[in-house]
Amino acid sequence: MNVALDGLLAAGAVVAARLLLAPAADPLSPLWTLLWAAVALLLAGLPFRLPVQYWRFAGSADLLGVGAASVTAAALFTLVLHAAGQGGPSLTFPAVHALCLIVVLGAPRILYRLLQEGAAGGNGAQPVLLVGAGEGADLFLRAVAADRDAPYRVTGLLSLGKAQTGRRMHTCPILGSVDEAAAVLARLRDDDALPAALVVTEAELPGAVLATLMDVAEQAGLRVARAPRLTTLDPAGRHNERLELRPVAIEDLLNRPQVPLDRAGMARLVQGRRVIITGAGGSIGSELSRQVAALGPELLVLLDNGEFALWQIDLELGESLPGVGRRAVLADVRDAARMRAVMAEVLPDLVFHAAALKHVPMVEANPLEALLTNAAGTRIVADAARAAGAKAMVVISTDKAVNPSSVMGASKRLAEMYCQGLDTAARRSIKAGSGGMRCMTVRFGNVLGSTGSVVPLFQRQLARGGPLTVTHPDMLRYFMTVREAVGLVLQASVVGAADGAALPDGGIFVLDMGPPVKIVDLARQMIRLAGLRPDVDVGIHFTGLRPGEKLFEELFHGREPAVPTATPGLLMATPRTVDPALVGRAIDEIAVACHGGQTRLALAQLGHMIPEFAHNADGSNAVRA
Repeated sequence: MNVALDGLLAAGAVVAARLLLAPAADPLSPLWTLLWAAVALLLAGLPFRLPVQYWRFAGSADLLGVGAASVTAAALFTLVLHAAGQGGPSLTFPAVHALCLIVVLGAPRILYRLLQEGAAGGNGAQPVLLVGAGEGADLFLRAVAADRDAPYRVTGLLSLGKAQTGRRMHTCPILGSVDEAAAVLARLRDDDALPAALVVTEAELPGAVLATLMDVAEQAGLRVARAPRLTTLDPAGRHNERLELRPVAIEDLLNRPQVPLDRAGMARLVQGRRVIITGAGGSIGSELSRQVAALGPELLVLLDNGEFALWQIDLELGESLPGVGRRAVLADVRDAARMRAVMAEVLPDLVFHAAALKHVPMVEANPLEALLTNAAGTRIVADAARAAGAKAMVVISTDKAVNPSSVMGASKRLAEMYCQGLDTAARRSIKAGSGGMRCMTVRFGNVLGSTGSVVPLFQRQLARGGPLTVTHPDMLRYFMTVREAVGLVLQASVVGAADGAALPDGGIFVLDMGPPVKIVDLARQMIRLAGLRPDVDVGIHFTGLRPGEKLFEELFHGREPAVPTATPGLLMATPRTVDPALVGRAIDEIAVACHGGQTRLALAQLGHMIPEFAHNADGSNAVRA
């Protein structure tokens, strides 16, 4: 079909060229030249694959092929005419002939594609406005054009900057910038051309911009969705039956500019080393396991006391990184003999201690268990690692350890104190040339979507139709994605292990969490992300503070002001160090009280070691710390 049509067009091009140069001459004489024009194009088009072009998807490369074939065909045609003693109407005939071929061959291809694109997305397709005018928008537009039954029809775009306003992409106008979204939507409403949805095509749209866009969309009664993950290799989404939009994730609203990480330093820290990760099955521990495994340790030991969680991460790493040596060890960090045996057998270079009891109300109901795990368990792991000759230990802490109102926070503060003392002693020993184990502590806030966190709770409540439960309208928390948090934990490990003479001995690394988020605002955003209206489709119910909670978490105590580091996203708390021997004896005494079931005595000893511990035991104290 393509060959016959191109042949007819080639004959027409010869006629057109003759008429342009000699209007009075007979353009069809001699007739054999028309046949030769078609044959010349066929021969010239073979190297440029002209006969197998797919007109519906004709692109710039195809049009270049048309141009090259046209020039070649015009040259062949002229050579044969001269060989047969049939000169052209003028010396410019070959050039005019080539131009006519380019027009008559290229124009139908372009017109056919435009007609097909105009037809695509018809049949009741939803009109959408794209957010972003870069590669993601280009791929989405190509995918819509390639799908005759596409469920969406793009009516315009919003660019990230104002410079692109007024330009077009694939015939679609760029109506304005994201900052002008409200004005653009108002104009479209006045023209009765409001889209059904806004489709975000920019993968790294800042969270603050996305949140503002969602507010504007909600006021206009529109939903916001993300474009599917298309690639240049699969622009039309051929692996999917339909071009399906994805919901915006709550993590997208937290998206902050990427902090540059020292990947080379992380590789030097981990590569070829023996590494133990406690709590490897938890949210932080499992992500630590993934990122550490990717850095190529000699041996990665996954340690957890939860069989199923440990099996899951071990299976995942076995499938994704089968070449990394690893062991799964079922063990409790509270078992001193077991910890000493594991450390002595593995002889780790580096230990990441993520094992802890972290759920505040659960810990309030079982305070002795938290003290044995969070405080005594940390000391047991640290002492066993030091005895086995580990070079460094990294302890995961929490913002709840600052001015704690819960047993969970106070127990983690006690663990911080012991590790700070160990690190101060080790730094002095290293400076004196005796060596020792660095014991670095990293403190940060809530991890978005972690086990027991508020996001999975809201998701379950939404699935049931609501309401969403929030403890207090003024509740504020710091949030960070688990991947971002673990990346900065590894970055802190690199900085700490490098000795950092400019940093204070025993200082605690604190991750820059950005501004705190109101939990009620988080609840409203999750309702919007589900395509529902807060307080209309799904209600929000305030239940009151739970035992151990406070309204506002802090990252720094008043007597540990922040010290900047040379690493973006990483701060250090000025140390409030205590003799590790003194803290160790206190932990031993608390452990004895715990084993004896003496809750009041254990908590009294805890309060003696941490004077700022203002226990909100029944949740009645709503005053910020």
